[in-house]
Formats: sequence, C-alpha cells, structure tokens
Amino acid sequence: MTVKMTVENALQAKSEIEKLEAQGYTHEDIYIFAHDKKRGKDISKALDTEEVGMKEQGFLDSMKNMTISRGDELRAKMAAAGLSDQEAEQYEEELDKGKLVIIANKDVK
Repeated sequence: MTVKMTVENALQAKSEIEKLEAQGYTHEDIYIFAHDKKRGKDISKALDTEEVGMKEQGFLDSMKNMTISRGDELRAKMAAAGLSDQEAEQYEEELDKGKLVIIANKDVK
C-alpha cells in the first residue's frame, strides 16, 4: 500500500514520518520530496528518509533526469516511489506551492 500526503514544513514531516513508523514503515520505505533540490536533500538527511535514485528508477531513467526540468524529474521520481503518473502530476503541483510531499511505500526496493 502506498501512503501519500503533503505537509507544510519539516516539523510536520517529522511528525507524519513518526506516525508512519508506528504503522510499520521503515526509513527505507519513506520518501520526502521538495521542489528545491537542496531543501529536499537537507530534509531527507535530517529525517533519515530515502531519496529516489538509481535503485528505484533504474540507470537509464536516472541518467535522463539529469537533462530534464525539475518538474519532470520530480514527477518521474514520485512515479518510481509508487505514484501513478496522474498522482505524480497532482503532487508536483503541491510542490510548486512550497509544500513537501511524503510517500511511504513498502513495495519499492
């Protein structure tokens, strides 16, 4: 099962991640996204969550992300974390508003 949500800031993200852990999700199952790359990396590191990379996307898609827009990259990574293309598009719009997106998925490995 894929759980997806938006939060306003890292403090809310921490609270939601703790709830997900109480439901049996591990840090390896939880992905957090921010529109700004640095913010996303900093929050992922601080909250010890996973970043979508080659393991989830595969080599070719990871390489392709180096040449596309940030929005396209985020949608591709959210899809690799378990969202449908339509859901990824909807959540990318939330990222445009400055929110954070949390995806928890035990099936992505």
